[in-house]
Amino acid sequence: MLTAAAAICILVAFFYITFFVVFPLGRGAVFFPSMRSHVEQMVALAAVGPGDRAVDLGSGDGRVVIALARTGAEAHGFEINPALVLLSRWNIQRAGFAGRAHVHWGNFWNADLSVYRAVTIFQGGYIMKRLERKAMRELPPGARVVSDYWRFPTLKPFRAAGTLTVYKMGVKTDVADYA
Repeated sequence: MLTAAAAICILVAFFYITFFVVFPLGRGAVFFPSMRSHVEQMVALAAVGPGDRAVDLGSGDGRVVIALARTGAEAHGFEINPALVLLSRWNIQRAGFAGRAHVHWGNFWNADLSVYRAVTIFQGGYIMKRLERKAMRELPPGARVVSDYWRFPTLKPFRAAGTLTVYKMGVKTDVADYA
């Protein structure tokens, strides 16, 4: 006979596997949060502040969205996993940024990126080619894209710092000048 604690553990494990491993397959990346130190660096490299609009694509638990809002920017996130959307919204509320930070339940491929000055991403390498095309097509000149670990296949980085890469749309650069 199962004890109550064992039953709860099984339920939690089932919930975790269903919503954080199985659900994302075929819809997006498996949830793997950015390290806190990377979040701080990503936000600094995004160079946003009051009056700017920024977005985190595949926003997970909302930690990057909250960090972007902390700068005074209007921060948005797009997340396809409903469990993570709920967690993000709870984290945003708890952090006190309900008016400046927003997580949208949906596929970021359907989002219009033209209204954002900065984009942060921590996605899988298999989508970077398609995401590069979307960024080049939709982002305004001067907008920054900060990627954790994965790089765009053809765009030259504006700056590289460890595993973080910054791209500035519409600006021709040579990464050797900034590395």
